[in-house]
Parts: sequence; C-alpha cells; structure tokens
Amino acid sequence: MNVLLLSCGTGGGHDAACRAMAEALTERGHTATVLNPYTLKSAGLARGVDRAYISLAQRAPAAFGAVYRLGNAYRRLPVKSPVYGLNRRMGPDLNGFLQEEAFDAILTTHLFPAEILTGLKRKGFLLPPVLYIATDYTCIPFTEETDCDAYVVPWSAAGDFVRRGVPPERVFALGIPVSGRFSQPVDREALRRELGLDPEKKLLLLSGGSMGAGCLEKAVSLLTERGGRDWQTVAVCGRNPELIDRLRASYGEACTVLGFTERFADYLAVSDLFISKPGGLSSTEAAVRGVPLIHISPIPGCETANMRCFAAQGMSLAVTEPEKQLLDACRRLLYGPEREEMLQNQRRGISADSAEMICRLVEYKAREAACTLKMSS
Repeated sequence: MNVLLLSCGTGGGHDAACRAMAEALTERGHTATVLNPYTLKSAGLARGVDRAYISLAQRAPAAFGAVYRLGNAYRRLPVKSPVYGLNRRMGPDLNGFLQEEAFDAILTTHLFPAEILTGLKRKGFLLPPVLYIATDYTCIPFTEETDCDAYVVPWSAAGDFVRRGVPPERVFALGIPVSGRFSQPVDREALRRELGLDPEKKLLLLSGGSMGAGCLEKAVSLLTERGGRDWQTVAVCGRNPELIDRLRASYGEACTVLGFTERFADYLAVSDLFISKPGGLSSTEAAVRGVPLIHISPIPGCETANMRCFAAQGMSLAVTEPEKQLLDACRRLLYGPEREEMLQNQRRGISADSAEMICRLVEYKAREAACTLKMSS
C-alpha cells in the first residue's frame, strides 16, 4: 500500500503525528510519503505559512485566541470559511502531484491539507480514501466543512465532531497517534547517565512545545529559585533561540536548557514530572509514557480545550496561576497519592497503540475503495 501523509509546520504536533503514522505504516510493510503541500508551490510559501502561525502564537497569544474565537463564531455562518477559499487555490498543485503518483490512501494531520483535498473533491477529481487525523482534544474551527472519508479523533472528542456536523459514521475514536519510542521500555538510570543527568535526583522536564511558547521562563524561575534541592530541571525551548539565550544566561547553571531535540522521547522517559503547555501531541506522549503532567499557559483556543479535557479526566493538573500554584502542584505529583491516581487515569484514558489501529483503518478503507472501483469498472 502506498500512502501519502500531509502536514504543515504550524506546530510540531501535526508533524509529529504525521511522522508517527509514517513510522507505523512502514513497520507494517507499506510505503509512506510525507509532504507539506505548500512546498509544491514554493518552499518560501511553506515557510511563510508556518512562520505566520508560530509568530502569532509566540508573540501575541491573546491575539491568537481572538482569531480562534472569531473562527468559532464564523463557523456558525452558512458559508465556507476564508481558510477554505485560500487553501482551494492550492488544488491544482496538489492534483498535479497526485497524478504523478498512485496512492492508495491519503492521511492528513492538519486542517489546511484537508481543505485543499475537499476543494479537489468538489471539483470532481477522483481521490483515494482521505483520512483526517485530529491532533487536539476538540473539533477545531472549520474541520466540519471538510469532506474526508474518515475522521480519526480522541474518544473524548467524538461527540464534539458529530455536534459540529461531521457525519457520525465517518468518526472513528481511535486516539492521537504517537511514535513507538514513547512506549518502549528503557533503563532509566543508564539513560539518565547518558544524557548527563543525575540519576539520584527527581527530574522535572519543562517544554514550551516546538515553538517555545507559554510561560516557560516563569516556570523555570520558580522551580530553580524556589524549588527543592532534591530535583533537577530540563527546559526544552523548541525553535525559539531568544528564549534559549535568556534561559541559559539566567539559569544555565541551575537548569539544563535545550533547543529543539530529537531526543525528546528519551528525556520524557527518564522524567518524574512533565510541565508543559497543553499541546495535544505532547500531552498524549506524556500519558503514553506514563509521566505525571502539569499543564500551564495554554495558547488560547484548542489548547484551552486540551487542558480542560485532561484535567477533567484526572490526567493532568491545570495550573492557571504558576506563581501561586506551581510549586505545590509539583510536590503533590512527585510525592503525594495523586501521582499514582493520575497515572492510572492516563492508562485508562489514552491508548498507546492508536497508530497501529489507524493503520488498520487505512488498510480497510484502501481495500474498500479498491473493491468499489473494481465493481464499477
């Protein structure tokens, strides 16, 4: 089976889910091609789309939240969104690429490629089965105006997708796919030594996602200046060089400061506590690995919904006032009974084999399409 996987770099979670599916498909003997569709027009366009989104989320999260709320309001209107109109223009480029290849299925972990594919469908182009994979615990604005053959969502978000107008028979509550690296057993002590960490101290891992957003600087300050001497901290700042420089200048001796790292799964595997903005992928990765989770500083919109979902199911603690709440929340999850309760809730609420189940759905949809084509010919 030859599968095309589409994503955009407007947040690391979309790309991470795409890579996780490519990994799972390859392990099952399939061919997986990963593509940012905007690169078909130009690499500059792809970078521009990514940078515009990331810059807004990093520098003006309140404005980002306002745009998200505007999208929620706009989706009530009986017209297509501007997002659909803009992405429809990419249709000829993507169709030209599809004509050169013979794909048995298309997966998209991002709304924008789903909009492009919907535009092609509505112009009458024949496409292989298209599966949309949600990377947040809510139905984000304009998903309902896409026309995909299946929508793979977390079980807790299935009702939201149906309420927004996605046909229930197309909704499959299989969860968010993560790489198999997050469930592989590890020798924690040996891995800590390899990473240059103290095997005797508790490890607090902090992350602002791939874009280094959220109040990471404030959290590092609280944990290094006021925290206990029996823990160590690692801060992953993603692709945010200004934040990296500031943290290293102020806390370099008290905190290990990293930029984007390919070894994030290893750091998470040896952590005792994960403190992060509530990205859909990073939260799922923590739950799959079995690491107690504190959510701080959500980017308004889908991350607010992610934090609400995890906190409601006891899979995270939501810290809305870090100055007052963060240190106490850390101590509760490092030493109190809430730690084991949270780990149990994570095991109940999050599946580690979502990627494999999605692969089976893709295989079924591809066989179904092939049989339909054979019967009609």
